[in-house]
Amino acid sequence: MYIKTKENEVLMVATLDIPESLLEEAMVVTKITSKEDVIVFALENLQKTKSIAGLKKFKGKVDLDIDMNSMRGRD
Repeated sequence: MYIKTKENEVLMVATLDIPESLLEEAMVVTKITSKEDVIVFALENLQKTKSIAGLKKFKGKVDLDIDMNSMRGRD
């Protein structure tokens, strides 16, 4: 079942079999008290990690031609 919120975000209702100890440990480590919030937090961080990994492939391959000293007023 999918639910639309006020912000037009689509939420999905799902039943998941997640090891309770794993979920509890994640809640302790993150200091998040809601099971739903800790799962959303974990999924968002997974996305960020994958995005950063994709960007790291470009390290040293893109020449931005930026003079950081002049941008910082160190002429």
